[in-house]
Amino acid sequence: MSVIGALIGLALVVVLNALVIYIVGRMNMGLTVDSFSAAAIAAIVIGIVSWAFQWLFGFLGFTFISNPNLIGAIVALIIAAVVLMISDRFVKGMKVSGFGGAIVAAAAIGVVHWLIGWLIGLIF
Repeated sequence: MSVIGALIGLALVVVLNALVIYIVGRMNMGLTVDSFSAAAIAAIVIGIVSWAFQWLFGFLGFTFISNPNLIGAIVALIIAAVVLMISDRFVKGMKVSGFGGAIVAAAAIGVVHWLIGWLIGLIF
């Protein structure tokens, strides 16, 4: 893959994730976002924080996150909520309403992301 192709792919992922964050922010489900640009910045920060968590857990040898069972899903949801709460500290224009709000927002982000992926799959 060329560098240009990788950059275009990365930009599309950021825009898609920003769209998901913006939609969930408008649904008042524990997360509020002031604008689409704040959602785009949040998507980048959430991606960086998520990568750091995955790297740290991989370095420490924790593999339960990738298990496709109920415990793995619960742990992934909790980690996503913590990532949202950490990202809240760095993104002006994004606010998470406590840990409960972060759990609800993380679940909503997962559902909206799945729905958009499903719709894209229907089109292509």
